[in-house]
Amino acid sequence: MSDPARYGFLAPMPSELRPLQKALSLRASGRGLGAVHTGSLDGHPVVALLTGIGMARAAARAHDLLADHGVDHVVVIGVAGGLASDLSVGDVVVPAVVVDLSDGRELHPTPVTGPTRVDGAPPVDRVRTGGRLYTSDDFITDADALGRLRADGATAIDMETAAIARVCEDEGCAWSVFRGISDDAFDPLVDESILALTRPDGSPNLGAVARFVAGDPRRVKLLARLGRDLKVATTGAVDAALHACRQQLAGN
Repeated sequence: MSDPARYGFLAPMPSELRPLQKALSLRASGRGLGAVHTGSLDGHPVVALLTGIGMARAAARAHDLLADHGVDHVVVIGVAGGLASDLSVGDVVVPAVVVDLSDGRELHPTPVTGPTRVDGAPPVDRVRTGGRLYTSDDFITDADALGRLRADGATAIDMETAAIARVCEDEGCAWSVFRGISDDAFDPLVDESILALTRPDGSPNLGAVARFVAGDPRRVKLLARLGRDLKVATTGAVDAALHACRQQLAGN
């Protein structure tokens, strides 16, 4: 019987980490992106960090996680934009390949599986395994560009996973990713103006929110919908990640 993994979780924004904090009653030391969140999963210690938005920040925090916290399996959680036509908000993608759009490098997650089924597992039809997750520092909204990614087998797109994966693979550390679908990447209402409502560290930009709503009060309904969808997606990603980790622990 091998020693169980010590998991280190990485999430870009506080809203993406919140379901994990709640599920594992994590305790925070420090504030903002520098905070270290610790707790346990079925009696095994875990640590979680925020990365902020974008590849450079994600890579830096991945280095911090590996250098300072002694983890041997990194788990990326958070949300992604859906590219596959059969994905819905709340589905969770567990890709076979992650592609860094900056140079085309393909990265390969470590499967997190075990021999037992754990009570409380997310519905199987909401967890999509396989396919390709693409990562880009650019918030891609061009329909033709998104269509080409879909044609290449992309199921979803985000802004951090490949950067974390590169660090892990270069350092020889196992890594996995669970991304909940928070929006359709082809949705014309989800554009750069939505991204601008969040600061690079993942905190809300309240001034930008106020200006966004003042420009068209009907946008309040859009923000409410996006908030609901974000909560469903983040919760789904964490539920799927914890279920998979528990399976793995049960097999050790």
